[in-house]
Amino acid sequence: MTGISLHKIDTHRRLCIQKDLGELNTWHTLLECFNKELDHITIIEKQLIKTASLLNLIQAIRRKNILMMADLCKYEQELKSEYEYGKVDYDLKRLKVHEHKRTCYLKLIGECHAFKNQFYMSLRMYRRK
Repeated sequence: MTGISLHKIDTHRRLCIQKDLGELNTWHTLLECFNKELDHITIIEKQLIKTASLLNLIQAIRRKNILMMADLCKYEQELKSEYEYGKVDYDLKRLKVHEHKRTCYLKLIGECHAFKNQFYMSLRMYRRK
């Protein structure tokens, strides 16, 4: 291959990794926000609702959120390393890895939305006096 085509391949590889890193940053930011929201929800649960089952549910969803954040941090380090030092093409295998991360993230986001709906439903029974 000529120097120009190798440069184009490397540029394409780096752009794809940059895109993945940008998307990953968005995912991580939203998971951090949800973690902070869980802090507020926990306070409301302890002060108002006071049910062990809801507290267990909060802890379970927080655990999933933290595990996902840890997995995404590890993935981010892999991508940064590949961006700086790697020479592996951005191929179908790498795309499938990213798509799997996206699928796992979206599944967790769905669970987070379901949890919040359940939490808000439990809040509906409380009325101001």
